[in-house]
Amino acid sequence: MEPGNETQPSEFLLLGFSEDPALQPLICGLFLSMYLVTVAGNLLIVLAILSDTHLHTPMYFFLSNLSLVDVCFTSTTIPKMLVNIQMQSKAISYTGCITQMYFLLLFGGLDDLLLTVMAYDRFVAICHPLLYMVIMSPQLCVQLVLLSWVISALNSFLQSLMVLRLSFCAHLEIPHFFCELDQVVHTACSDTFLNDILIYFASVLLGAGPLAGILYSYSKIISSIRAISSAQGKYKAFSTCVSHLTVVSLFYGTVLGVYLSSAVTQNTHSTATASLMYTVVTPMMNPFIYSLRNKDIKRALKRFFRRKSGDVSVNPSL
Repeated sequence: MEPGNETQPSEFLLLGFSEDPALQPLICGLFLSMYLVTVAGNLLIVLAILSDTHLHTPMYFFLSNLSLVDVCFTSTTIPKMLVNIQMQSKAISYTGCITQMYFLLLFGGLDDLLLTVMAYDRFVAICHPLLYMVIMSPQLCVQLVLLSWVISALNSFLQSLMVLRLSFCAHLEIPHFFCELDQVVHTACSDTFLNDILIYFASVLLGAGPLAGILYSYSKIISSIRAISSAQGKYKAFSTCVSHLTVVSLFYGTVLGVYLSSAVTQNTHSTATASLMYTVVTPMMNPFIYSLRNKDIKRALKRFFRRKSGDVSVNPSL
């Protein structure tokens, strides 16, 4: 077939991880299990926070938002991949690909920005404890979350709009398990200079910017903790940051690992496998990190399950 320009192709082909038919059931079972664990774990965190008035604080308000975003983030990729495996198909429609890319950018950016907001929350709690409830008012918390939504939505809208202007050739294979922005852009046969500039600008703004904010917050936090005289006080202050710091390290470590490795090697299947870390594994691990290291979450989950088991014993028909 002669490659020809096509403003709106009918579909793209997602090559995924392996073309071996024998591995498809294993891949399907593995990803289905990971998806169910991710959804269940994050929704349990949200339910525990909503059901316990002791957790109606800024820190847990941001955590509940992060958990909901993680559920949405994973839901943009895994269900489609599972459907394709079951139908023995690699196709995703042009509209479906652009839509998936939009929501991936939206929820990925939200993950990034919410982690930055949570770092600011920990900075205020440790560096300005007496003013914490004044500074982190309910109005400011809602405004910070809304601002994160607006910034991420604008970026995903602009990136998707710029992709819509591209013309695509006949070769529409994407060596990934989802419509990753850079991969989609570079399947185009028209000039992608403006797209590349926008991707680079967004990477600096939504990648390096929030990371710099997180590092600055933790530099101030470490300075404040070092100034605490008692060892018990230092431990108590630092323990409130451990879960967040672990999630930040996991998220940024995997994202940087993916994009640094893709810059060094042209092995697209390796890049797809590495992308699995921040799109699936990190959202799955977040509930475990926060619940295993957080006594308040543990107590809230115990009360939640105790309440539910009590309801069932009183109403056995439920």
